[in-house]
Amino acid sequence: MLAVQSWLVFYGQHYEPVGKLVGRFYDENGAPTEALRQAEAAIEEAQKLKAESEQRQQQFPSCNSEWSSAKGSRFWCSRQSGGVSRDWTGVPRKLYQPGSRGSRCVCVRTAGAPWGQPDSAEHGDRGDLDNPQLEEYKGCDPLASQCVLKV
Repeated sequence: MLAVQSWLVFYGQHYEPVGKLVGRFYDENGAPTEALRQAEAAIEEAQKLKAESEQRQQQFPSCNSEWSSAKGSRFWCSRQSGGVSRDWTGVPRKLYQPGSRGSRCVCVRTAGAPWGQPDSAEHGDRGDLDNPQLEEYKGCDPLASQCVLKV
């Protein structure tokens, strides 16, 4: 607000005001309109969803993957897969997200407490393996960092 007041002091000496711009977001008194409040709420919701998505990417980074007609599909996890640097490798799993069709391959921690839960003896030291949105790849070793699905 101080910058606006400074601007008004400086330019008010050089220009005569000719009117106000009344529009979608401010009324004739310069007060916010309902449209502005709705836009701000939508922006806040979008920022919240973005933060949740970024948190989900940290929890379940994408697998590395490749496909060839000769070898089939290969999914694997590394300490950098999905563009997320971390101190664990993980194992490939299918992640099903509410509202999404199908699944995507993610790397899942196999040790420690589940994401966002304090360390305690109750979790069984299985990381996020017991998350209900995850499914193992059939025909793959459940604790292998790589999975090859033949054609």
